[in-house]
Amino acid sequence: MSPIIQVSHLSKTFRIEVKKPGFKNRLRSLFYPKYTEYEAVKDITFSVERGEKIAFLGPNGAGKSTTIKMLVGILTPTSGDISVVGLNPTKDRKKLVYKIGAVFGQVSRLWYHLSSLDTFKLFGKMYGIPNSELRKKLDYLMSEFEIEDFVRNPVRKLSLGQRMRSEVVASLIHSPEIIFLDEPTIGLDMIAKQKLREVINKVNETEETTIFLTSHDIGDIEHICDRVVIINHGRIVYDGDIRKLRSDHIKTKIIRVRFEDDATRFEPLSFMIIKKQDSDGIELEIPNTRENLAATFELLNTQYKVEDISVEDPDLEEIIRTFY
Repeated sequence: MSPIIQVSHLSKTFRIEVKKPGFKNRLRSLFYPKYTEYEAVKDITFSVERGEKIAFLGPNGAGKSTTIKMLVGILTPTSGDISVVGLNPTKDRKKLVYKIGAVFGQVSRLWYHLSSLDTFKLFGKMYGIPNSELRKKLDYLMSEFEIEDFVRNPVRKLSLGQRMRSEVVASLIHSPEIIFLDEPTIGLDMIAKQKLREVINKVNETEETTIFLTSHDIGDIEHICDRVVIINHGRIVYDGDIRKLRSDHIKTKIIRVRFEDDATRFEPLSFMIIKKQDSDGIELEIPNTRENLAATFELLNTQYKVEDISVEDPDLEEIIRTFY
């Protein structure tokens, strides 16, 4: 089976007018404009298999949004080839919208003065879904996303968490093969985030919907995605399994120790970096080698009275930041 997304040697260059300060320069630019070229995406190649859950990450200005806009047909590539569900996004954009869904955390698809249910029904008509099929689909989605209690309330009266769950339902009404999620949990509290992540995973599991996620929330990435693609300065700098990302790029260990006596008298070895320290405990960062771990434990066991100790990997966010 061919990949559901296939990107080959994709590039996008923008032509930007150069503007200089001052009235004379602005007047001159009306008649003699000068331009420069900015290459936002530079010869990237990747593919996504059906049912995958992929995180597409990068700092602001890395080319992330430009790539997504080309995948959904909003922008036309300067060069390269794209296939999404077997369609060319630029040439087959009208066909493509029936095959994909999108949720953007800062842009609402729901009508502000209508209820969510009214918007769902409107979308059902737009996608040409028969009434009986639409009712069955809505009953299933509203139950899974637990929105029955407020689905008849005007969107303007919904909390952010309620609105975001409704946004995802709206994007799934037509049973898309791929759903693009851009910061889907932005602004949500911990409980709302967890619920949204659970239902996204369930949709992927039950309907084999491919998940294409962009997020600055590491929790989204860790709880939803199996694969990470990192883009920076327009180029892909990492593409692989999220577990392999951890194992291959963990260069340090975080060690937290709580002492029975005063922790302020602790004297670190040369390779140790003290991150935090108070009278009860200490947090250390050490290079991730067997020798350093052995020396650390020997020091703690022989020279100090240790009440509790934990060894942790750095946050995934810290690992990803090394690629930026």
